[in-house]
Amino acid sequence: MYRKFLGVLFGLQVYALSTLAQSSELPYTTVSLQNLADFKPTGSNWKIVGDVFYDLNKEGKGTTKSGTGVLVNDLSGKSKEQLFTKLEHGDLELDLDFMMEKGSNSGIYLQGRYEVQLFDSWGVKVPKSSDCGAIYERWDDKRPNGQKGYQGHPPTQNVSKAPGLWQHFHIVFRAPRFNQAGQKIANARFLKVVMNGVTVQENIEVLGPTRSAGFPDEKPTGPLMIQGDHGPVAFRNIRYKAYETELVTLSNLKLSAYEGKFKSVSELALLTPKREMAIEVLAHQASGSRDNFAGKIAGTIHIPRAGEYVLSLQLPWIPAEVNKTVRNGAGELTIAGKKILSIDTEDGGKTSAKVNMQAGDFPIELSYYKNFGLWYARSNDITLAVEGPGVPYMALNQMIRAEEPVGEISLLAKDEPVMQRGFVNHHGIKHTHTISVGEPGAANYSVDLQKGQFLQIWRGDFLETTPMWYGRGETQLSVPIGSVIELSGKPSLTMLANQNAVWPDSNATYTNLGYDVDKSGRPIFKYTLSGASVRESFAAEENGRKLAHSFTITPGATGNGDLWCLVAEGADIQQLPNGLYAINDKQYFVELPGKEKPLIRNTARNTKELLLPIKSTNNVGTASYSIIW
Repeated sequence: MYRKFLGVLFGLQVYALSTLAQSSELPYTTVSLQNLADFKPTGSNWKIVGDVFYDLNKEGKGTTKSGTGVLVNDLSGKSKEQLFTKLEHGDLELDLDFMMEKGSNSGIYLQGRYEVQLFDSWGVKVPKSSDCGAIYERWDDKRPNGQKGYQGHPPTQNVSKAPGLWQHFHIVFRAPRFNQAGQKIANARFLKVVMNGVTVQENIEVLGPTRSAGFPDEKPTGPLMIQGDHGPVAFRNIRYKAYETELVTLSNLKLSAYEGKFKSVSELALLTPKREMAIEVLAHQASGSRDNFAGKIAGTIHIPRAGEYVLSLQLPWIPAEVNKTVRNGAGELTIAGKKILSIDTEDGGKTSAKVNMQAGDFPIELSYYKNFGLWYARSNDITLAVEGPGVPYMALNQMIRAEEPVGEISLLAKDEPVMQRGFVNHHGIKHTHTISVGEPGAANYSVDLQKGQFLQIWRGDFLETTPMWYGRGETQLSVPIGSVIELSGKPSLTMLANQNAVWPDSNATYTNLGYDVDKSGRPIFKYTLSGASVRESFAAEENGRKLAHSFTITPGATGNGDLWCLVAEGADIQQLPNGLYAINDKQYFVELPGKEKPLIRNTARNTKELLLPIKSTNNVGTASYSIIW
């Protein structure tokens, strides 16, 4: 017998999703960093502060400011204790920011037993299982010398930032499983470790506790442990989702199939289905035409526990590029007779909603239709995904198809710079006249040649070109392989009437003149701006730890005003004690040559800009700075 809802949808909050990746619409639980109340009693080395500074070039020179929100391991005293949470977790999704001091070492232990390594790995070419983002090795003193450490897993690539910058981890962990007798029947797994936006570990099985674990045994639950006896480290924005082992399920699925053209799903109530069949997966599996059909899928949904759930639905034959005059399809999801989700052509085939539900089994029905197919939206599969209390984001009864295997088509910059023209996504907008340049030191960047805009930088293996070069090149995009920092995308140079004038989003006086290639294989971009001739260049320095950006300007009939260089824009810009400028909440550093004094100003967008005036010597203007990340 089906149980009734605890309540109805509150407000039927519907969201259009850009993808069916995890939407994070259910909130994380935050570990409070107002004090240490969420942690077990520990040594005096662990402190709550308001801000932290680690010098890029010097060990042991860290300083803090009073306040709250940042957790630091201060080893200036005698205490070197580990830190344990009061939280005892099994399956866990963990999200946090961290900052390393130069040369420092630490680790995050899931259940106090399985370590994700924290290390100052900035600039390391070939990462090992001791580098940042690694699953650290296990240890056995009984093994021969040189083999005592074993079963470590290096990160797939090194995307570590410089000491003193905030970095990010997103960790999805599955705890070991035990039977009723307490015997382990499945090992712990790191389903995913994402570092600075790059997946560096995926589906890694851990056969037992790693070295220096807080506990030698294995159990269904345990606390988070942060290593405190190795080196200074800081944390902020620690949050998590804890999961149970019982999941949402769909069962007893039955498809009623209809044929013809339709205008709404409500028409199906008046029709007799052409065929009925039991199915196991969510897809229109009835034989016949791939188009001009409708269906009703009825079944039972099992909700393991009461609470707020997010349900997401995608009908892939409805494209995101909507032609509102053509009705291609629609869909509707009901649970226990109540409408939960509704997709129309204007929705672009995707929608989601929150709903309060009671634990139990409920009747579920999905109605839909499709009038015609599009060459780029051929699939008749349906994706219904759910996230809820103790339930991770998961697609229910998803169709798994054996597709033609496609290897990654990629460009690497091994021994010399590599240039690639193509399309680039920047802040969700496709730029079609771009060039990306990969440096052997993994300091890569993209520039919009049509508009003279510096778009992005990233550290990694350069470009994946599969979307450009495989098949018909569906998206035609070149995709950075690495950790991307998207810049403002405004023109690098412009003429300002005065230092308070607004920096433009584009320059009407910009004319692209192409680029030369220097002896090292790097492009030198050429253009005119307000009558001035500009040569703009980039170069990786210090094995890729810095990206130098330089301009040489020959003035012309420039008109009124002075020429300025936009070095950086961010939510905040602050000069550090070591002379560097921290941009956008310590996302990256800017280094200025000599005693150059920039203009730092507020904008109407509630951001800050760092500007350099173009100074002329012998009738030639120059500007230069370096980005460090």
